[in-house]
Amino acid sequence: MKMLEAERGDTAVVDTAAVDTAPGQAVYRPWVLFAYDLYVLKLSCSLAWRCPARVLLAQYDRLVSGKHLDVGVGTGYFLDRCRFPVERPEVHLLDLNENSLRHAARRLARYQPTQHLGDVLAPIELTERFDSVGLNFLLHCLPGNLRVKGRALRELAKVVTDEGVLFGSTILGRGVAHNAMARKLMAVYNRRGIFGNEEDDEATLREALEAAFERVDVRVVGCVASFEARSPRARSAAEGREAG
Repeated sequence: MKMLEAERGDTAVVDTAAVDTAPGQAVYRPWVLFAYDLYVLKLSCSLAWRCPARVLLAQYDRLVSGKHLDVGVGTGYFLDRCRFPVERPEVHLLDLNENSLRHAARRLARYQPTQHLGDVLAPIELTERFDSVGLNFLLHCLPGNLRVKGRALRELAKVVTDEGVLFGSTILGRGVAHNAMARKLMAVYNRRGIFGNEEDDEATLREALEAAFERVDVRVVGCVASFEARSPRARSAAEGREAG
């Protein structure tokens, strides 16, 4: 994803790659975003995925930094509610859906977020690095298995600082118990291309993260795997080549 530099509060336009991520993001129309917090974060998270939104919010409270990039921003719910460690954080938003970007940016207007329009599965070229990168409820919306989606993790590793962290969560399709509501939603969402997670499991998620980062932690609550990853391998490899 080739990205133009943007001043804070502006939008950078990105050239997307050929990978078809459109179905997973096209559903986020304005009326869907209006109902998203109630339907997805309050009802579906608790009843279907059995991982209440407060669990995900606690992860933001613990890991978000004063210079943060959020990828796949949804409605901006967690950034709106989390506790930043500084009074005036530098917030960047990256999404392929302009509706989501506008919605989240309005909600987070007090932080004057910089918006980046682009596809996370295409090459990323950002000129700065971030102390935290959030990837919440995005991977299960991407096409392909987690080995394919690992491309996004490897690209994002390039913009995480040496002491920074990439964190987030994803709904697993395998290796977890799905109740009747979860099975129904999984079937419908995967059939429509909104989800692409039928083959996603904890072990493959861990492998994809470990291909991009040296230190990885994955925890499963209900159907949801939350993760945090540190020490980007992209940087370690580059530093090793330079030293040689």
